[in-house]
Amino acid sequence: MNHVSENGQCCPPFDPAPWADKEVVWHDKLFIKDTIPQFLHVPLPGIFARTVERMWNALGTAEAAPDMKDFLMLAHDPSPWKSELYMSATKEVPDTENVRLTGTFLTKVFDGPYDAASSWIKDMDAYAGSKGKEVIRYYFYYTTCPGCAKICGHNYTVAFAQVK
Repeated sequence: MNHVSENGQCCPPFDPAPWADKEVVWHDKLFIKDTIPQFLHVPLPGIFARTVERMWNALGTAEAAPDMKDFLMLAHDPSPWKSELYMSATKEVPDTENVRLTGTFLTKVFDGPYDAASSWIKDMDAYAGSKGKEVIRYYFYYTTCPGCAKICGHNYTVAFAQVK
């Protein structure tokens, strides 16, 4: 994740097509999990980057990092004061919290600032309703860091709505 391309991007290019308006079913999909404090859904300065780096290093040390094409890092905010980060793994990672997600998820791709998440949730609620589903939890996949979003001209986020 620290590799910088010729155009200055550290994040891999993102193709929104595979995630646009999809239904994804996971059975025990493996992730490592960590939490970060935040203030009104905004991570405290520097903590997000340090946590992501620590998680990525744990995956690397355990040789559990997925290919970049399969990489996912999901964020779930159970409250305005805490965020849970989930990073996909290919096997269990020692000295981390290993979790498995199971369920059906509807996905939509959004392009815009992170503070638009409340409108994305409204869009996802309507989308789920149009499919006859009820949302039970939201996860967001922020596909690029702010610097790479500026370079590529897009700030893609994939909303994952776990539904029943």
